[in-house]
Amino acid sequence: MFHEYKSRIHEYEGTQFPSNSYRKIVLQPAYEEAKKHFLKSMVQIHIAHLKMLEEQQLVSKDDVKKIGFAISQLDLEYYEKQDYKPQFEDLFFRIENKLMEIAGDVAGNLHIGRSRNDMGIAIYRMTIREKLLALMEELVTLRTSLIAFALEHVDTIMIGYTHTQQAQPTTFAHYLKAVIDQLTRDFKRMQHAYATVNRSSMGAAALTTTGFHINRQRMQELLAFDDLVENAWDAVAGADYIAETASVVQLAALNLGRTAQDFLQWATQEFNAISLASPYVQVSSIMPQKRNPVSIEHTRSLLSSVVGDASTVLQMIHNTPFGDIVDTEDDMQPYIWRAMEKLRGIYKLFGSLVVTMDVNKEKLLERAERSFANVTQLADTLVITENISFRQSHAIVSNCVRALLKNNKDSIEDLTWELVNEKCIELTDKPLNISKEEFYQSLKPTHFVNIRKLPGGPAPMTMRKSLLKAKRETPLLNRWIQIKKDAILQSEKRLQQYLDEWSKQET
Repeated sequence: MFHEYKSRIHEYEGTQFPSNSYRKIVLQPAYEEAKKHFLKSMVQIHIAHLKMLEEQQLVSKDDVKKIGFAISQLDLEYYEKQDYKPQFEDLFFRIENKLMEIAGDVAGNLHIGRSRNDMGIAIYRMTIREKLLALMEELVTLRTSLIAFALEHVDTIMIGYTHTQQAQPTTFAHYLKAVIDQLTRDFKRMQHAYATVNRSSMGAAALTTTGFHINRQRMQELLAFDDLVENAWDAVAGADYIAETASVVQLAALNLGRTAQDFLQWATQEFNAISLASPYVQVSSIMPQKRNPVSIEHTRSLLSSVVGDASTVLQMIHNTPFGDIVDTEDDMQPYIWRAMEKLRGIYKLFGSLVVTMDVNKEKLLERAERSFANVTQLADTLVITENISFRQSHAIVSNCVRALLKNNKDSIEDLTWELVNEKCIELTDKPLNISKEEFYQSLKPTHFVNIRKLPGGPAPMTMRKSLLKAKRETPLLNRWIQIKKDAILQSEKRLQQYLDEWSKQET
């Protein structure tokens, strides 16, 4: 019975590597991802490694020409379209086979002093750095949009909430500037992740470097890496470069998700604070009055999926051996790419929907003018005018609010000088000194906001100054991205020049 079962397995799976299921589940998906993401960087590493071997005189000039010519003959578009073939374990061996087909056995010298291990890690790092720069570029675009939008709303009074309850008057710009500052921190975390990612593993070979006199620093320079992963074991085993990237991307998604949740609530008819432009809403198929803010809903759900993909990366690394291991390689890499690409798209969508939406300034101001959220300023004012402690002042105002709510009066318009005077006498045995004019002025949300001029406060002048400072920082962020992109571009041009030279010499 067992032998019959084993026979059926062999019949389906085959008796040679790779088995049918291993090919379908592992090798074929990995190959599809590789041909989509790795071809360019793989060829660039071939060129850089060959140039380094030439400079180190580890390969003869004639052999360099032959190998270089073979590389120049690779039709990358062809490989992008080709399906996986079982006779080649992966894309690397398929390309290597083609090089040997063109140049002969001498093409095997291209693998002097390197391994698929250090080469694979370098490819992963080169792939992630480009996706990270593209993500950071979109983040800066979103940040720029929010700054412009916030500058339009430095005078837009609204209630700020703590513990989901009305807390104090503020402005929409004040809220947005907090989001902008958070995005800036996300950018800085991505900068740090980029520094970790953009380090060269080349020269580590399989695990212990090599006995050949190669030049690791030259490979770092040729491939536009900013630094070297010095320890060879660390170079092929360390997965914290991708874990750090996943953590940063996950946190960025969590951060923006909280804002998306706020916006979704503010778009409700009950809250009536914002209204999305037509391209970002969906009409109900049955209820004619509905304007569903689906773009914010999708933003929130997709941000959650970014968190999930990033979390998958961290989970796949968890409890793996500290060495070369497939858990941190082909199976895992697509999750971080997907997370970054999705977040990049969300940044673009979110920036567009925010800039085009309408803010119901009148409703927000009206709500603020009726709210008890203004009484913090009254308590502050009584400390000065009545020469009492803040705790005494707090108790007087709190007793007034409780008395009003007990009598079903839920608007600050019901809070009178006479009521506060009554509660003040009860607590301090002294009548109020504050004039009625000063008293009612302290209850206005515009007054509350305007006197909060300290750095970080919502006063229009303070907020405008803060936003303009953030705006001035934008070129610095863009400049950093451009410097990194230019370094990669110059590297690619230089490598292409080497390849062109070899191609001409051989022909």
